[in-house]
Amino acid sequence: MEAGAIGTGMDVAQVVLYAFWLFFAGLIFYLRREDRREGYPLESETTGERMDPGIIWVPEPKTFRLPDGGTRTAPRDERDTREIRAKPVAGWTGAPLEPTGDPMRDGVGPAAYALRPDKPEAMLEGEPRMAPLRVASDFFVEPNDPDPRGMSVVAADGVVAGTVYDVWVDRAEPMIRHLEVELTGVTVTPAPAPAPVKPETPQGEGAAKAPAKPATPVAKRVLLPITFVRYDIGNNQVNVASILASQFAHVPTLKNPDQVTMLEEDRISAYYASGHMYAEPGRSEPWL
Repeated sequence: MEAGAIGTGMDVAQVVLYAFWLFFAGLIFYLRREDRREGYPLESETTGERMDPGIIWVPEPKTFRLPDGGTRTAPRDERDTREIRAKPVAGWTGAPLEPTGDPMRDGVGPAAYALRPDKPEAMLEGEPRMAPLRVASDFFVEPNDPDPRGMSVVAADGVVAGTVYDVWVDRAEPMIRHLEVELTGVTVTPAPAPAPVKPETPQGEGAAKAPAKPATPVAKRVLLPITFVRYDIGNNQVNVASILASQFAHVPTLKNPDQVTMLEEDRISAYYASGHMYAEPGRSEPWL
């Protein structure tokens, strides 16, 4: 054998093929472990017991650093402990679930939503990504586009549910995300402001608090995702086909009237989406 003749006694092509097989097998193993970071460990649908696939198949927990300074670890042991307000229609595993209450408000089926963080989604600068035009004053509605503010909101039953009060924009992707609807004939009573406390008297005895004024009921406002809206410019209205006018009163509300959290967005979108199936009894029945 001449010096340097490494491939004289071997099939180089076959060695490269085997090396590729080993690499590809390792890649598949790595990917199959990494895809178990979310949704694992599994739990039995019937017994609720944990179905542990073994240490080999589940990766070690990894901590991800989030832009807001927080962290998130995956996989994690936190479980969704919400009560499922539905029951299987049959005794076999995987049977469809039948709602036991109001599915649109109980988060069942198309009304299901993820437990996202209950805080506004933030921009890189820290300000909330979604905001109404009364807050995001540097945004405006394009003059050549219809301005929905002041338009009537007509529900699936043809009844006017309210009027568009304001427009919510996405600051990251400049576009309308939600319409803020002031409902017709639906009011809420805000919590009264605390009464001011008078300074103590010279004798050191605290003066009695002044009675708080009763809070005046105000019109209820809810968000309407723009994806559920169809403009009717000729009639100066927007149409919503997913829910009825009376069901607008049960749309999840906001903790802060000028901010929407990620959890609130998911709940609101799920409520409107569920209306396509649950708003009327006939929508969930077979056509034939």
